[in-house]
Amino acid sequence: MIHAMIDLETLSTNPNATILTVGGVKFDPYNIVEPSQGMYFKVDVDSQTKTGRDVMQETLDWWSTQPEEIREEALGDKDRISLEEMIKTINKWSVGVDVFWCQGPLFDYAILQDIYKQLGHPVPWQYWQIRDSRTLFSLVPRDSNEKREDLHNALADCYFQAKKVQKVYKELGIKKSNKNET
Repeated sequence: MIHAMIDLETLSTNPNATILTVGGVKFDPYNIVEPSQGMYFKVDVDSQTKTGRDVMQETLDWWSTQPEEIREEALGDKDRISLEEMIKTINKWSVGVDVFWCQGPLFDYAILQDIYKQLGHPVPWQYWQIRDSRTLFSLVPRDSNEKREDLHNALADCYFQAKKVQKVYKELGIKKSNKNET
């Protein structure tokens, strides 16, 4: 079974948020093999705001408190793709994925589902394929040695979260079964 982690950076916390960046990795939660098949791109902001995608002042204020290099990567105009290209890229990358993870499905997948609906496209997952890493992580004590230096980069967040899923599966003794996971 193929597991995938998706992460978004946005300009709002609402389901109709304007998306800045999308990251994703595929991984095997049952062993500590490095996540692979990374996906990362920046999405055109102007086309989203012209179609009514949300921008919250509180989120803009929060971005202004981030280090310069993180702000530039998330907010800079360079190398942005269209919404249609975003849909095509995510759909292609999602082929064969059995389980879709994120850090809170009411954020990442709710936003993606909203934009897919707005553009008239079906999402490449079923509701029962979505897993919440935040819930999984709450089942074990927090690792006090856990340090992050590359917060708020969608691809780096995916790698970190996927590796943590692997670690928690190992810690909890979760083994691959012959039953269907979905």
